[in-house]
Amino acid sequence: MTEKTTVASCAEQRYEIHLADLPLSCPTAEMDVWDAHPKVYLDVQAKGEVACPYCGAIYTLVD
Repeated sequence: MTEKTTVASCAEQRYEIHLADLPLSCPTAEMDVWDAHPKVYLDVQAKGEVACPYCGAIYTLVD
């Protein structure tokens, strides 16, 4: 049995995102969501960087 690795929601202020991670939502699929804000989809492709309107986390597209 394989355990899914998760990270705490909004625990960091900056995240690097790859094209394979799109579509991008905050919190992401890898985050525990019990303590997070409502899921919001973010358009990181438009400018290469986007901030979450709920928690302020910054997502940067690196490829």
